Amino acid sequence: MNEIVFKKFLNPTVVLMRVSAPLVAAKAQPGQFVILRPDAESERIPLTVADYDRENGTVSIIFQIVGETTERLAKLKQGEFIADFAGPLGRPTETEGYKKVAVIGGGVGCAIAFPVAKKLHEQGCEVTSVVGFRNRDLVILEDEFKAVSSNYVLMSDDGTAGEKGLVTDALKKLIEAGEKFDCVIAIGPLIMMKFVCLLTKQYGIKTIVSMNPIMIDGTGMCGGCRLTVGGKTKFACVDGPDFDGHEVDFDEAMARGSVYKPFERKAHEEYCNLYGKAVEE
Repeated sequence: MNEIVFKKFLNPTVVLMRVSAPLVAAKAQPGQFVILRPDAESERIPLTVADYDRENGTVSIIFQIVGETTERLAKLKQGEFIADFAGPLGRPTETEGYKKVAVIGGGVGCAIAFPVAKKLHEQGCEVTSVVGFRNRDLVILEDEFKAVSSNYVLMSDDGTAGEKGLVTDALKKLIEAGEKFDCVIAIGPLIMMKFVCLLTKQYGIKTIVSMNPIMIDGTGMCGGCRLTVGGKTKFACVDGPDFDGHEVDFDEAMARGSVYKPFERKAHEEYCNLYGKAVEE
């Protein structure tokens, strides 16, 4: 069993948990993920490793409450246990050899972007972090990003946090001001990553994206996480989750992802109606 040693709400719907998982912590790298079940009756869900502490044997996860399983997970308290916590899975993000990188994070995708920015910073890379949220109330990991970034740019849709606008607005402004990035790493909603890639393709800048499609077993057996990359079928769980953003078929990925939203919403509503909607911190 995997004990929750720390729990904190980062905003009303996003939760940080630090979990005792020594075997996972010993091997985890930025970009990898775990598959967990909050309890024996839950479905399996993949969550990216947000941080890890090898010395203390803990792994941090950050997730948004969007369905029944994340609702179940959010109800667990510090000192309680997660039934299953398997990993690390997937390929780590390649961070070697870069001197100057722009890390782009959108919404809860910033939880995935942060460990990548941190690793790049530790390797001596100059990191520009551009993060975007709908409004001030949803901002997460602001201090953490600032600590590992040479330049931190905060954007919000309504202008209540940082500058008003999209992450692509900020990235374009930086590029046109003369910034020369070895690579752009974009992590967030599919539509955000698509438009980041359309922008960077104009300037010939290598761009890596982290894909998070429906996933069941995490070993490539089920095929649920298949994507089209460069005209070929890839599986996010074993071939990724990182891919060349200029080769990803984002329209196909968005169409496939939207198929499951009604089922996710129905399961969430039924669970909330049965057990109550309040999630205690």
